[in-house]
Amino acid sequence: MTNDPKLMFRKPLLRLRWQALVASWQQLDVSLLMLAIALTSLGALMIRSTQLHTELTNWWQHWAIGTVGVILVLWISRLRYEVLVHWHWLVYGLTNAGLLGVKFFGVRVNGAQSWISIGGFNAQPSEFAKLGLIISLAAILHARPASTVGTVLRALAITAVPWALILLQPDLGTSLVFGAITLGMLYWANANPGWLILMLSPLGAALLYNLFLPGWLFWVLAMGAIAWFTLPWPFLGTIGAVAINVVAGGLSGAVWGGVLKDYQKDRLILFLQPEKDPLGGGYHLIQSRIAIGSGGVWGRGLYEGTQTQLNFIPEQHNDFIFSAVGEELGFVGGVVLLVLFWLICFRLVKIALNANENFGSLLAVGVLSMIVFQVLVNISMTIGLAPITGIPLPWVSYGGSSLLTNFLAIALVESVANHRRKKTF
Repeated sequence: MTNDPKLMFRKPLLRLRWQALVASWQQLDVSLLMLAIALTSLGALMIRSTQLHTELTNWWQHWAIGTVGVILVLWISRLRYEVLVHWHWLVYGLTNAGLLGVKFFGVRVNGAQSWISIGGFNAQPSEFAKLGLIISLAAILHARPASTVGTVLRALAITAVPWALILLQPDLGTSLVFGAITLGMLYWANANPGWLILMLSPLGAALLYNLFLPGWLFWVLAMGAIAWFTLPWPFLGTIGAVAINVVAGGLSGAVWGGVLKDYQKDRLILFLQPEKDPLGGGYHLIQSRIAIGSGGVWGRGLYEGTQTQLNFIPEQHNDFIFSAVGEELGFVGGVVLLVLFWLICFRLVKIALNANENFGSLLAVGVLSMIVFQVLVNISMTIGLAPITGIPLPWVSYGGSSLLTNFLAIALVESVANHRRKKTF
């Protein structure tokens, strides 16, 4: 035992510092972070499986970026998220600047100019733009709830600029994610559900006009009725809603019948009958469905899937990673994956409900909308229920920018949870 005064005081000081550090994470939602880590770990295993007989080693990068993501979550969760309210215009400006930078300095990959090369690594600003949009909309809707048409239009104008820049890359998948984020946050901010239906109505009119004309006529009348009962100026609103849906249907018919080439039409509807082009546009989906179907209930076993190990599915470690899960881990593995995502969404809803104020609640709902939409579309396209749009599976698909964005999103939500007034769950 030493009598050195310095050593005698050092231990209590270190103990106090450690206690202060632990206290700074007192209300951290540990289960949410653990779920994200579990999905990342599963993703690394499946990525390694898809690359086992190739020279690629992206699964190491997945682990490395995931580790950086966890560190960022622990750091950012200690910071006060409320300061972003005062800096949201700067965030919005940087978001659009990054997307503009892609237009001038971007690298083209697979037909889309969506990446910027930084120090030998390709960063995708459109992924980080999702967070920029969530922060910007949360600040706008925090100041004014979406209970008035003016606030809704303002939120749509905020979304329109980055959405258009992404669509020009072109990156249809990410632009759809932007739409899902906006609708989810508007709904949480008390926007009239009828207004949200009217926003989506031109898309419904375009589809029904080409698929079932009587259904399109009923749709136009229904949209007119919704406008009459929900908009503050019923007569003008009804005329506008009907006119927009009529024009949307007519334009879609003209584009489908006279503008789009046959191969362009096939890209949009090939998921319904991929067998029409089994060696071309339908190849990915056919092989994906074979892989998932061959997995059965329990799967063929990790690293034992024939479709996966023989590389029948090109770039499987990216958007089609779920097919590897289905083949090698089977129906049970797929269900476990969905349960993990469900638990993440459950935690996000709880955090949104228990946030100190609307800004934190809206941040959590924005992240929730982003994750739910990406999971639904990604899994749907691997089994033939949706067109192939290039949307990754959060935390599981390979993609450095996507993985880092998902962890940064969790970091924002953890900051909301960590700075509640008291722990209520």
